[in-house]
Amino acid sequence: MFETEIKQYLEKHGFETFTPKAVLFDMDGVIYDSMPYHARSWHESMTTFGLNMAPEEAYTYEGMRGVETIKLIARRQWGRELSDEEAGKMYQVKSERFKTFPPAKKMDGVEDLMRKIKAEGLKIVIVTGSGQGSLLKRLEDDFNGLVSGELMVTSFDVTHGKPDPEPYIRGLEKAGVKPYEAIVVENAPLGVRAGVAAGIFTIAVNTGPLPDKALTDEGANIIFPSMPALRDAWK
Repeated sequence: MFETEIKQYLEKHGFETFTPKAVLFDMDGVIYDSMPYHARSWHESMTTFGLNMAPEEAYTYEGMRGVETIKLIARRQWGRELSDEEAGKMYQVKSERFKTFPPAKKMDGVEDLMRKIKAEGLKIVIVTGSGQGSLLKRLEDDFNGLVSGELMVTSFDVTHGKPDPEPYIRGLEKAGVKPYEAIVVENAPLGVRAGVAAGIFTIAVNTGPLPDKALTDEGANIIFPSMPALRDAWK
């Protein structure tokens, strides 16, 4: 199954073998159904600063570090560069708004998928642009025995966030594997771009409102319509 996609991946990157030993998961929209809350908190918080960011735009910027997202939008709409301090204060407002929403539910099928992966002896790595300590602690609690802090890459671990490949390169390093020994599971175009740029076989799960083309254009090797669909096809 998926022999064609794997062959194309190997040819593109010049690898001889594809021997997965680790699966690198994005968090928002992959592990937790949190993107609707992020979309609303982005829209509402940026409006208070006079920046226009429609809720659906959050899916376009998803995966990028929050401060960088704000700098990009300000550059386009205000025509000036924000300092890290100014953008950081604005991002704090967004983070506080996000905290007012109820805890996001786990994505259907993701825990079953992780159990399958663990049973096969593969490592599970979380690669997220988030730096919210409470959310990262919740990951360990919600996925006890499946997720560990030692195998997480957060905004604190990188200089350049997605779409730069650095977060996924750091994920490979933490897992102790090569690109052809890993699989990325993403839902965001910028995250897919990062996984592909890191040379990793990248599966896109379209859990948001964007068209599949937004993911294939970034180089996704395979697209699934949901986490249960990926879980069921995993073997």
